[in-house]
Amino acid sequence: MSRKAKKKKPYGGIALAGLCCLGVFGLWARSLFLPVAPDAKPAAIVIPKGATPERIGTILESHGIVRSATAFRFYARYQGGAERIRAGHYTLSGSMSLARILQQLKSSPQADTGVRVTIPEGFTLKKIAETLQDKKIADADEFLRLATDKATLARLTADFPLPKETLEGYLYPDTYRFKPNTPPLRVIEEMLANFENRFARPYQQAIADGGRDLHKIITIASLIEREAQVPQDRAQIAGVIKNRLEQKMRLQIDATVLYALGKHKDRVLYKDLEVESAYNTYRHTGLPPGPIASPGMASLEAALKPTESTALYYVARADGSHVFTRTLAEHEEAKKRVRAARRRTEERPGG
Repeated sequence: MSRKAKKKKPYGGIALAGLCCLGVFGLWARSLFLPVAPDAKPAAIVIPKGATPERIGTILESHGIVRSATAFRFYARYQGGAERIRAGHYTLSGSMSLARILQQLKSSPQADTGVRVTIPEGFTLKKIAETLQDKKIADADEFLRLATDKATLARLTADFPLPKETLEGYLYPDTYRFKPNTPPLRVIEEMLANFENRFARPYQQAIADGGRDLHKIITIASLIEREAQVPQDRAQIAGVIKNRLEQKMRLQIDATVLYALGKHKDRVLYKDLEVESAYNTYRHTGLPPGPIASPGMASLEAALKPTESTALYYVARADGSHVFTRTLAEHEEAKKRVRAARRRTEERPGG
């Protein structure tokens, strides 16, 4: 055998091994496009508004409808018309082909006969749970358990970092429709997906440009939500929070004390300020560990774009609006004027 022939032999073996590897990889990749199982049971799926093919693929994979979210995304884009996928309720099965799944998602969603429930801005997880139970949608205790369970949170999927201990602040306040006795986890998934589609993904670049991570933005927005009573004050309150954080001043926000107490009160007393909790911003410097309520879009946007000012204090007038001041002396004077105005109002006939 010639020296030339001997040199060619190893390359031929490598090429053959490479072809084998490519063949195995091709078979594996092809398997990702096959139905999950011929006897898979149907499952109720909710496609939220504004969901991208990536998000839809993740939802389908998490419910066992497709083998791979990535495979679904590639298939949907290859076939075209992914933009025609409509939000709504669907019944799909892992026994269906990708072609059939995509066709059904492009058709009209099922008629929504669920119970209409509105979750207002500023609701805590506890209030959300109570509202869902009042509407006979989900058990409050199980909802709260899942929303604060580390193992459950670790299994949830999203395009942004999820908190590790509680979903407080991450369930978007909105009007929803759920069937009676909906599994609490499904309710959580839909509200979380709504938050992702309405804020986390569209504002991803703005959050990065602001120099704060998503968790801090939501936390600040929740403070604004609980403090602001009139729309025009939100960005100004955000500015005060920003200024105090930069100067390492305690935020001293009453709403955090009420959250630490676990109950609502019309007036925070001096003894309440002594409650030992990481959420008590009268005792601890910096932001609380996490949000204290579910903020709405206006408060989230205010947290992203606080008013540039030198204000460090604010006090609420009787009508809910605030007086913003720069120094402690100005703040004390503003409080005197606000109290005097309230007394005059109370002294008026019928006041």
